[in-house]
Amino acid sequence: MTHNLFNSQQDLTISNGTSAKYFSLPALEKNGLGKISRLPVCIRIILESVLRNCDGKKITEAHIRQLAGWEPNAARTHEIPFVVSRIVLQDFTGVPLLVDLAAMRSAAKKLGKNPELIEPLVPVDLVVDHSIQVDHYGNKDALKLNMEIEFERNHERYQFIKWGMHAFETFKVIPPGIGIVHQVNLEHLARGVHLNNDVIFPDTLVGTDSHTTMINGIGVVGWGVGGIEAEAGMLGQPVYFLTPDVIGVNLTGRLREGVTATDMVLTVTEMLRSANVVGKFVEFFGEGTASLTVPDRATIANMAPEYGATMGFFPVDDATIAYFKGTGRSEEEIDILQRYFQAQQMFGIPRLGDIDYSNVLELDLNTVSPSLAGPKRPQDRIDMAQMKNRFTELFSKPVSENGYGKKHDDLSQRYRVRHAPNEEADVCTRIDTNIPDESGLPSGSERHITEMVSNHPTPDAVELPCDNLEETIDLGHGDVLIAAITSCTNTSNPSVLLAAGLLAKKAAEKGLSVGHHIKTSLAPGSRVVSDYLAVTGLLPYLEKLGFNIAGYGCTTCIGNAGPLAEPIEESIVKNDLVCAAVLSGNRNFEARIHTNIRANFLASPPLVVAYAIAGTVLKDLTTEPLGTDDKNNSIFLKDIWPSSEEVQALMKFATNADTFRKLYSDLTKDHPLWNSISSATGETYDWPPSTYIAEPPFFENFSMQPEKSDKTSDIQNAYALGIFGDSVTTDHISPAGAIKAASPAGEYLLENHVAKADFNSYGSRRGNHEVMMRGTFANVRIRNLMVPGSEGGVTFYQADKQAEPKQMSVYEAAMKYQSQGIPTIVFGGKEYGTGSSRDWAAKGTQLLGVKAVIASSYERIHRSNLIGMGVLPLQFKNNDNVKSLDIQGDEQFDIQGLDDLQPQQDVTLVIHKKDGTKKEVRLLCRIDTAIETDYYLHGGILPYVLRELLHKD
Repeated sequence: MTHNLFNSQQDLTISNGTSAKYFSLPALEKNGLGKISRLPVCIRIILESVLRNCDGKKITEAHIRQLAGWEPNAARTHEIPFVVSRIVLQDFTGVPLLVDLAAMRSAAKKLGKNPELIEPLVPVDLVVDHSIQVDHYGNKDALKLNMEIEFERNHERYQFIKWGMHAFETFKVIPPGIGIVHQVNLEHLARGVHLNNDVIFPDTLVGTDSHTTMINGIGVVGWGVGGIEAEAGMLGQPVYFLTPDVIGVNLTGRLREGVTATDMVLTVTEMLRSANVVGKFVEFFGEGTASLTVPDRATIANMAPEYGATMGFFPVDDATIAYFKGTGRSEEEIDILQRYFQAQQMFGIPRLGDIDYSNVLELDLNTVSPSLAGPKRPQDRIDMAQMKNRFTELFSKPVSENGYGKKHDDLSQRYRVRHAPNEEADVCTRIDTNIPDESGLPSGSERHITEMVSNHPTPDAVELPCDNLEETIDLGHGDVLIAAITSCTNTSNPSVLLAAGLLAKKAAEKGLSVGHHIKTSLAPGSRVVSDYLAVTGLLPYLEKLGFNIAGYGCTTCIGNAGPLAEPIEESIVKNDLVCAAVLSGNRNFEARIHTNIRANFLASPPLVVAYAIAGTVLKDLTTEPLGTDDKNNSIFLKDIWPSSEEVQALMKFATNADTFRKLYSDLTKDHPLWNSISSATGETYDWPPSTYIAEPPFFENFSMQPEKSDKTSDIQNAYALGIFGDSVTTDHISPAGAIKAASPAGEYLLENHVAKADFNSYGSRRGNHEVMMRGTFANVRIRNLMVPGSEGGVTFYQADKQAEPKQMSVYEAAMKYQSQGIPTIVFGGKEYGTGSSRDWAAKGTQLLGVKAVIASSYERIHRSNLIGMGVLPLQFKNNDNVKSLDIQGDEQFDIQGLDDLQPQQDVTLVIHKKDGTKKEVRLLCRIDTAIETDYYLHGGILPYVLRELLHKD
C-alpha cells in the first residue's frame, strides 16, 4: 500500500472475521472530487484502478481528478492510464504475442542485457481454442479425429507454447479441448475481485480477442485489444485510452414466448450499430436488465464489437452472485465479491435516473421477434418471417448495393451433383459407449460424454443408412450447406442450447432429418455444455440430426469450418452458386465462414437446427413446413419449437457447481495428446527452423535510442498500394482461412518443402512473419479499387516510368517498392479495420512497407494497432474521400507536417496527378494521445516498451 490519497484507504471485514484494505470510491466523493455515485459503474471501476495504481509518474493525482470529474458530454481530451489486473489470450493472437516476447528476449541478450527483464508483470492466461477445425463431422468419433489432426498440424506451435509456459513465470496455458477462451474466462478464470498483498480490488482485464467483452456480463471491465497493446499491458505499461462517452441502455419488459436470447442480441446489435456507439462504452440498466440471467447478459456483452462499442457492461448484482455460486466458485470469494461491491456502492442494477449517462437509449424486450442476421454483416438483422423475401431481394440486387447481382429467374435453377454421403457417418447407430481410454482426449471430454450418455435415459439407437453408396443431390441458390452450433456468443447460454436439443428431440420423434450433404457440427464453448446436454438426454437427438460434437473451441465462426465435399465445392464454383451457411456465431463477413459460401446468416442454435432440416433459406419457416413425417403430414416449425417452460425445467442441469469444479480442477489430467508434447527450455528461445514459428524482424538492428528521423520527416513521393471502400474488415486485411497454393504464401511454403496438404491455415501460422506478410491484403473477397472489377490481393505497380502500370500481387508490388526505397500508403473508406482484433492486419501492413493509412474513419482496435506498429493513421476531413478527390491510384503523394507531431493535429496530403497538376488536402492525424505519439516516434509500442524495460538494467 503506497499511498492514502484523499483518505481512500479503508478496511473491509471479510467472511472469516479478518479484514483487508481497499480503495474507497465513496471516500472520493466525501473529499469533494465529484458526484462519484452518479458516475456510470464501469467508469467507477476504472477510476478505482487509477486511484489504486497512482504512482506520481505514469499515473498522477491529476488523472484521478480528471476521471472523478467525468462529465457525460464533455470534450474527450484526457487520456486514462488503465492498469488491468490480468491478461487473457487466445492462441491465434497469443502465439504471435509470445513470438514477440521471445524476440524481445533475444534482442535483450544481443545487447548484453538480462533477458529475464522481459517478464509479464500481471497474470496471463492463454486458452488454446482457435486451432480446432471441423474436418470430421456427423459421427461419434468427430471430436477424437479432429483433435488428433489438430495436434498433428500444430505440433510445432504447441511446442513453442510449452516453452513459453516454462520460460515465463506468470504465463499459464489452458490446453486444447477445454473450451472457447471467452467461456473459460466466464466460467473459470474470472474471479470478480482479487485479494493480493492484503488489498481487495476488482477483476479487470484486456484480451487479444475482440469478444473479450463477454466478461462484461458479470460486471468485469475488460475489452479486446490487439496483441501489440496486450504485450505492453503485460509488461507494465498502462492501457491508454481517451475518456469515453458512456451510453446507457435502458432495457424494459420481458422477452415474449418463443423468442430467444439470440434474437434479443441481434436486435440490440442492430439498434446500437445504427445509434453509432463505435468506440464508446455501453452500460445496460433498468428493470429489463435486472431480469436477465448472466448467460443472457454475456450474450449481449459478447457482441459489443458487432455493435461497435468498446464494452457492453452489466453491473454486479444478485444474478451475478447466483452465477458465481452455480459455476463452483468458493463461498469465501463470493462473499468477498458481494461485500466489496456493496462497500463501493456499486452493487445492483441501476434504475432510470440513477446514473448520468452521455445518452440514454431504450429497448422494450417485448418487441423483440425471432431473427437472423446477414448475409454479410452481423448488424443486418432480418425478421425470420422476412428471411425468404430478403434473400430473394438481395439475390438480384446489384453488387454495389450489397446484393449478388444475379438474374431473378436463376433463383430456381438446380444443378445435379453426384457425391458420396459423409463417409464417416456412423453405421446403424450414433450411440456408442465403447470409447477407449487411450483416445488421447482430455479427461472430461468425449469419455465423460459417453459416461453421461450411458448413465442416463437415452432414446433408442438411431437407425442410419448402413451404406456409403454414391448419391445424387440437386444443388441450387439458397441451399444451406453449413449448419453450425458454434462460437462464444451462444455456446455460453444454456437456454438456447437446451432449446436446440429439445427442438432436435421433437424433430427426430416426428421423423424429420438433415440431408447428408449439409455439414453439421456442434462446437460447445466448454465441456460443461456437453455434460448438461447428455444429462438431460438431449445430446443423442442432436447427434441423430448430425450435430455431433466436433470440437471444443472456436470453429465455423472464425473460418475453421473445414472443406465441403469436393463435388459440392466444384459445383458451387462452376455454377457461381450463392449457397448459405447458418450458424450460431457472431460474425459473418464475406469469405470468413467458408471461401465458397457467400450468404452467411447468424441465428440461434434452435434455428440453426431448423434451417438444417429445411435445407434452404428460401423457405418461410413461419408459413411453410420444414418437412413431412412418415405419414406424409406436414411438420411446421411451430410444431417442434420448445416452450420457455420446457427449457426452464432443464436449466438446473446447467448450473451444477460440482460439475464445474470437476471439469476445471485439473486441465492436463488424462490429456495424453497435450502431455506428450515436448519442448525446449531456457530463458531465450533457440529459433529452430520452422514454417510455423520464426524470429520476426521487428527488433533487427535494435538500439537503445530510436531513430527519430524516420518518423519526423515528411513522407515524399509515395505510391498507393491499395484503395479500398467502406467496411473493409481486419478479415480482409489480415491473412485468415485457407492458404492457396497459387498465392505468395502458398508459393513460399512450397519452396520450403511443405506439401499442399500440410499448409494448414493462416491463423495457425501467425507465428511466422514470412507467411503472414505474404497473405496481407490477400483475402479472396477484398476489392482494390485501383484494379476495377477485381477481387483478391492484386494491385498495380506504378514506379516504372518507362512502362504501363503492371498488375501483380500486393505482396510482389510491395517488395518491389521496398527494394527501391519507395514509400507506400493505403486508402480506405468508412470503418476501416472493423472486426476482430487481428494485430497481423497492422503487422502485415508495416512489413509491406506501408508508411500511412488514410481512411474516412477507423474501428478502435485497428487504429491503435497501426500506431503500435509505427504506421501513421490519418483521416479525411470535411467530407473528403477517395471518390470526391478523384484519387485513382496512379498518382504520387506527399504527407507534410510530420516534423513536430502532436496528437490529433492536421497534416497535409499533396496529390500529384499524372498530368502534372497537384492538389493539397488537410487530413486529421489519428494519433489521439501523447503516449501514442511516443509509441509512433519509437517505431511502435514494442520498441518503446523494450527500451523502457532495458533502461532499468
